[in-house]
Amino acid sequence: MLPHFFSESMKGSKVSHKSLKANVSSCLRLASRSLLAVSVLFSVAACATSKPVQSKEGEAFSYAWLKGHARQLATEPYQSHQGELPASLKGLDWDDYQQLHFNKEAALWRDQKSEFRAELFHLGLGFDTPIHMNTLENGKSTPIPYSSSSFDYGKSKVDGDQLPKDLGFAGFRMQFATDWQRDIVAFLGASYFRAVGSEMQYGLSARGLAVDTALPKPEEFPTFTHFWLEKPIPGSDVVTVYALMDSPSVSGAYRFDMQPGEPFKMKVDSAIYPRKAIERLGVAPMTSMYMIGENDRRTNYDWRAEIHDSDGLAMQTGNGEWIWRPLGNPKNLRFNAYSDENPKGFGLLQRDRHFDHYQDDGVFYEKRPSLWIEPIGDWGKGSVQLVEIPTLDETFDNIVAFWNPAKPIEAGQELLYSYNMYWGSQPPVQSNRARVVDTFTGIGGVIGKKRDYYSKRFVVDFAGGSLAMLGKETEVNAVITTSDGKIEIESARPLRSIDGYRAMFDLVPPSGESKPINLHVYLEANGQPLTETWQYQWTSPEEGDRELHNAGHLK
Repeated sequence: MLPHFFSESMKGSKVSHKSLKANVSSCLRLASRSLLAVSVLFSVAACATSKPVQSKEGEAFSYAWLKGHARQLATEPYQSHQGELPASLKGLDWDDYQQLHFNKEAALWRDQKSEFRAELFHLGLGFDTPIHMNTLENGKSTPIPYSSSSFDYGKSKVDGDQLPKDLGFAGFRMQFATDWQRDIVAFLGASYFRAVGSEMQYGLSARGLAVDTALPKPEEFPTFTHFWLEKPIPGSDVVTVYALMDSPSVSGAYRFDMQPGEPFKMKVDSAIYPRKAIERLGVAPMTSMYMIGENDRRTNYDWRAEIHDSDGLAMQTGNGEWIWRPLGNPKNLRFNAYSDENPKGFGLLQRDRHFDHYQDDGVFYEKRPSLWIEPIGDWGKGSVQLVEIPTLDETFDNIVAFWNPAKPIEAGQELLYSYNMYWGSQPPVQSNRARVVDTFTGIGGVIGKKRDYYSKRFVVDFAGGSLAMLGKETEVNAVITTSDGKIEIESARPLRSIDGYRAMFDLVPPSGESKPINLHVYLEANGQPLTETWQYQWTSPEEGDRELHNAGHLK
């Protein structure tokens, strides 16, 4: 986990993760605070690079060619060009780097009948690997040479005229015709990218691929080393970008068909070619932040009641079950794998969209987009994997989620994955059953009575579906299961304020040990489920830390 920085008004993306033994990856991705209002988006340098593709003007290009090149690349020794920058860029500090602005007058497609414009990011500071940019028109590729006239260097000490024409770039960003000043998507740092829905607010990030996340060894961060930006058809609201990915363990070819709106839709086609066996491959990885929320207030020293980019992992399994897993900020790294076959969808969501729950008028957590992954075709057996990393500060990403295929990943394979990504306030599909709207936790027991032993209270609120239609005589039950400990004081009762129901119970953990406990809850009536399934993992405190919080007057 590494820090990311604030702009004048909004909080941006953060990336990087620790391994299981808290090894910080060598790939430093400093995060963006430019978002939509500030002109410089700052992220991490690409930590892996490949042998450059020496494109020539007018050279034929196709996705089939790109896949073939990526396949061939995987048979060759990996080459890195990290750090191949002029001294004037290597020595930049944060303030100097913020002075480097792309000249909007030089934006791609600015003077053409296009609904899109593209701007490029400058190398420097944490961006110490040149990224090769190309335009694409009528199947012909043209390299984009570096030009000092495309940038304003502000008060920095950089002399653009002294920089080489083959310098390269750090990444790119795009705007749409509805608002030329604010971004709709940005690709910057390793294989990281992010997009916005109609609320025009950046939040969580995605990656092209994750390699060996949350293992007792450093995580590897593949990099998009080359991009091809295809000139949009006049009047079209779809733009296509191709990318070549490379790293010590894997190469890959990607195609992104992007359509702004609510939600912002990306269709992703990927072809992945391992150079060697990979212990844990993460397909369609997402990165987010959770520090404080209704269910987890371990870091309760901030004045704000909630601080998070996402509040839960949602899954629609291959058999159609809907699962909601609230996120947390654990004391120690936590890893969960949810086995499935041919999943219908999964994503990190920001369900809580009420300003008064956050009270932050600077970073607007209630406007952060959710991200839903919709697999195309059969993905086979595997698991949706969730990593939750301890954090003491909101400027660190500590949540990672991705699909991990069950089949071993070996050198020489071709792995093809296609999927739709939806960025916006709501996922494109939802269960027709009631969903979880709140999760609260606290001390268990009966109010007004002295506690003789420790227990944890869990409160789960459900709304939607058919709950508002239930008659007074309908008996609704909470179906509660636990992997350990004892459930007591359970109940399910109407909650009129949300036209829903509240499930509540206490969990008495086993004595003498601290261990993770898995919980499942859903509501049913007449033997039929009424809600999605709430899943949770809670780690009981050590025996000596189980405070009973008894008031002095209780007997």
